[in-house]
Amino acid sequence: MDLEIRHLRVVSAIAEAGSLTRAAAALGLPQPGLSAQLRRIESLLGGVLFDRDRSGVTPTPLGELVLSRAYTILPGVDRLLADTERITRGDAPLAHVRVGSVGAPLLGHLLLAIRALLPGREVTSRGHYAPGPLLDDLCAGRLEATVLGDHPGQELTVRDGVLLHPFVMEPVFALLPADHPLAALEEVSLARLAEEDWAAPHPDSDRTRDYWWSAPALDGHPPRIPYEAEGRQLIEIVRAGLAVSLCQATFTEVPGVAVRPLAGNPLWYRHVLAWHRDGQLARHRAAILRHIRDGYLNACADSPTYARWRQRHPHAARPLS
Repeated sequence: MDLEIRHLRVVSAIAEAGSLTRAAAALGLPQPGLSAQLRRIESLLGGVLFDRDRSGVTPTPLGELVLSRAYTILPGVDRLLADTERITRGDAPLAHVRVGSVGAPLLGHLLLAIRALLPGREVTSRGHYAPGPLLDDLCAGRLEATVLGDHPGQELTVRDGVLLHPFVMEPVFALLPADHPLAALEEVSLARLAEEDWAAPHPDSDRTRDYWWSAPALDGHPPRIPYEAEGRQLIEIVRAGLAVSLCQATFTEVPGVAVRPLAGNPLWYRHVLAWHRDGQLARHRAAILRHIRDGYLNACADSPTYARWRQRHPHAARPLS
């Protein structure tokens, strides 16, 4: 067996995901199948690429070498495929519009905007927990647009041929069990929150946890994290009263959890929209942004905690034009 581009994609996906389970989900493969692929690749290359333990995977020195080469090779291959696809497609109308999104409140509004502006097109979406793979897919022509997110000091890197449109910077809020004593407060001190057990995402390529721990109240004193989870699993852990966490300001409270602002607004999250500079969605940019702006403001109004925060901070967290 010869080394192929798909093998480099598998190795890169595992490194970006930080675990075989996450990588298998991102690639749409069963985990045993991905494990078998990795063993064949390691056999081909003559050594182990990842050290594996209960917390995930870490590249070995050989793995670091292979990844460094993969990160050099794959972007060039992706650009070649995207350029040839655009040339062969020409100006033919898109029959299938593919969009992606991190966990954010903008995806539904983006889908509705595209359906309204391009009636009759098939519109599909897929999600990913980190923005990097979605941006890679956008650059490679596997997506037409995507919803991304980043934090101050961790801004997304601009890629050739891609338009990044920062949409709004909003505060990060506390996520608490509904019966937690801190839920009775109008706002929560991050230092006080750090004394609790936390549920938090696995440290991965989007560096969310790195950003959280950079806040002055946590810098050098990160809280205890007995529960690594995200999405629905994280919410259920908080709802059970086992931990606290952080969330986007537009998070909709569900029974059993409470959302509260952080005192002093020490942490922020930026929503970013991205599409091809020369793609067919770019010509609808202004209309798409208007559609999403209206939807975002409705989401703000539907979140009572965030709506009260916005009344107290009228000049903050305004969608950018």
